Parts: sequence; structure tokens; C-alpha cells
Amino acid sequence: MEYLEQAKLFLVTKGADVGLALIKATLIALIGWQIVKFLSKTFGKIMEKRDFDPSLRVFLKSLVHNLLLILLILSTLSTLGIEITSFIAILGAAGLAIGLALQGSLANFAGGILILLIKPFKVGDVIEAQGVTASVSEIQIFHTVLKSFDNKTIIVPNGILYNDIIINYSSEPARKVQWIFGIGYNDDIDQAKEIIKEVIFSDERIIDRDQPYIYVDSLGDSSVNIRVRALVGNDDYWDVYLTKLEFVKKAFDKAGVSIPFPQRDVHVYKHVQ
Repeated sequence: MEYLEQAKLFLVTKGADVGLALIKATLIALIGWQIVKFLSKTFGKIMEKRDFDPSLRVFLKSLVHNLLLILLILSTLSTLGIEITSFIAILGAAGLAIGLALQGSLANFAGGILILLIKPFKVGDVIEAQGVTASVSEIQIFHTVLKSFDNKTIIVPNGILYNDIIINYSSEPARKVQWIFGIGYNDDIDQAKEIIKEVIFSDERIIDRDQPYIYVDSLGDSSVNIRVRALVGNDDYWDVYLTKLEFVKKAFDKAGVSIPFPQRDVHVYKHVQ
């Protein structure tokens, strides 16, 4: 009977306040849920309009949605009179502990976010980083997947990838192809340069064929080195480089222009006793 009397007293004195708090909490939860969905959807549309990377859009939309949901839950609990200060402190301590345990992973996570936002490269680009040259196959939040030219899969953590030098060979529509041809000291330099010009700069794939770059670059130990540069589209780079290398060698052979190799003179002295 004593418990019933206490319950009745509580309902009489506090019942209206509890009921009002429950109604307010319910309204906040219902209205807040609609606001969370609206804001998440709007954020997703903004990212789509600004051409964010698809994987980054999914991740950021989920992150924003969950953060708004946590704020809504905390607001609802606060309306019910539940003390949330301790709860927030526990969440903060747990977050700090997890952050310390996953320090390396968080660095890769931050690197992935920056790569997807700043876009130093995209899927399909050929890049040089971490001592390898390969095409970009996938960009994930924690790592980037590269495919080498001999079909090896290379997985690079985004933390070290973003904080190192990245050379992007695909960022420009055209690239300079460069060759160095060595000829003998007894060969005619002008003849060699004319052969190179005819073989390389007669190709319509060469963008700057009306301004051929053919110059003596250095005088080596056993050869006169001629440097050649030509601007070509990215898709033509390797075909132009390899075929012209072969064609110049054949043209030199046909014209009698030598391509010397390193030589060393050995002098033998006879010791007379």
C-alpha cells in the first residue's frame, strides 16, 4: 500500500511534468529525424553537384548523417531530463583511446580524404610515387591500388602516399618524349641530325614537328650525344618513343652513321730485367 501511495503522490505532483517532457521528447525526435534526413539528402546533392568522388560522397554523407543522429539522440535525452555530460565525457575518452590505438589508420584515413578532395590524381592516371610507376586502379579511403605495367597490383597506404612527392604523367594532355642518340666522333653531326629530323619529325603524331628540338647535348667518353625532344599526346607516348628509337637506329645503319659503345684501350708493357 505504501508503494501505491508513493506512486499516486508522484503522479499528482510530477505526472504533468513527465508527460509534458515525454511529449516534447517525442516531438523533438520525430521532427529532428525529418530534419536529419533532409540535411543528409541536401548534403548528398551538393556533393553530387560539385562532382565529388563517388566513394567520398558515400562516406561523407554517412558521416554527416550519423553525427546529426547522435546530436538528435543527445537532444532527446536532455529533454527527458537525463544528464548527458557524463555520457559525452565517456564518448570523448573512448574516442581518444580509439584514436591512439588507430593512429596509423587515421593518418591513412586523413590522406584518403585529402586525395579524394584535392584530386592530385584520378583513376586511370599514370603516376610515379613511392619508387614505382603505375596506373591508378582504385582510390579507397585508407589506401590506393596501383597496377604496374607488368600487371602487378600495388597497394599504397594513403598517409605516406599523400605526404610524398607524386608525379602525375596523365594530368596534361600531351607529354615530351625524349631520346639521346650517341654517334661517333668521326661521324657527321649535321647528317645525323638530318636523319633524326626526317625519321621523327615527319610523323603527324608529333605536335611540335615544325619546331624540332635536336641539339648536341654532351661530348661523352666515346660518343657525341644528341638530345631530341618531341611533344606528343599521352596516348601516343610509348608507341612514338619505342618505334622512333628503332627507326633511327635502322636509318643510322643504312647511312653508315655509327652508334659507338664504351671502349677502353689496354696498353701492355714488357718488363725487361
